[in-house]
Amino acid sequence: MKNKVQFQKGYSLGEFMKNYGSEGQCRKALFHWRWPQGYVCPECGGQSYCSLKTRVVYQCNHCHHQHSLISGTIFSATKLPLTTWFLAIHLTTQAKTGVSALSLRRQLGVSYNTAWSIKQKLMQVMKERDDSKPLSGVIQLDDVYWGGEHRGGKRGRGSPNKTPFVAAVSVNEKGHPIAMNMTVVNGFRSKEITRWAKRHLSTDSHVVSDGLACFAAVTKAGCQHTSIVTGGGPECVSLEPFTWVNTMIGNVKRSIDGTYHAINHKHLPRYLAEFCYRFNRRFVLEDMLPRLCYVAVRTPPMPMRLLKMAEDYG
Repeated sequence: MKNKVQFQKGYSLGEFMKNYGSEGQCRKALFHWRWPQGYVCPECGGQSYCSLKTRVVYQCNHCHHQHSLISGTIFSATKLPLTTWFLAIHLTTQAKTGVSALSLRRQLGVSYNTAWSIKQKLMQVMKERDDSKPLSGVIQLDDVYWGGEHRGGKRGRGSPNKTPFVAAVSVNEKGHPIAMNMTVVNGFRSKEITRWAKRHLSTDSHVVSDGLACFAAVTKAGCQHTSIVTGGGPECVSLEPFTWVNTMIGNVKRSIDGTYHAINHKHLPRYLAEFCYRFNRRFVLEDMLPRLCYVAVRTPPMPMRLLKMAEDYG
């Protein structure tokens, strides 16, 4: 029997062009997603406006504040047409294993730096959205490292070229995966796991982890905890209590290696968030673009200097 989620119809490029192929269509859709109940002035909350003829801006009839459709959003200050942004969103949300900035550059017809900026901003939207949605229920938890030692350098967990991150997958009563979270952490210590759990887990969660001592700290976030000593080795990845978290770790690592080849470790949190965002919303693929756009117009601007800053340990 075919998996209904895996074999769903999806959202084709033809359907996308029909719905968002013109600048006017994109502006109309973005207006609706920004103000679902009708226009609201970002300055005073006024609900009536006029459109200026000399510039493409709105003016509040109450306080006369002028602003564009995209001001104060992740699209702020862009010189690109909305059709380019929408196409980037479509390609990013519909690609199961991700789409690189180099691939976006070729498909959008923009420079590499522009494609990279678009990619990072969209992933930032995904990250901020999922950071606001903690996992709940039964959660499989594991420790993961990204990267490896340089030649001649220190090996194993202490390698300075390894980036630690937490992988967590919530499952339903039938053991099927529902949602996942992968978050870069500043090492596997009780204090760090407590901070992560308070932000990313609901207090009614039941966490199942291996015998790593620091994972017991999830109880400080109000969660139940069951520790299963796996003994290490390749056999431990096949244990039923960790089936889905190990599967997701393998899938994400293979996808990153195959799609991006090499990424800067300080940007790893966004790349992990991209995979989590798509996985967590995989049930209805045609809703991916509207859902991401709805959040994008509620995400503050992210100028280049912030995109290039050091990693965010969430």
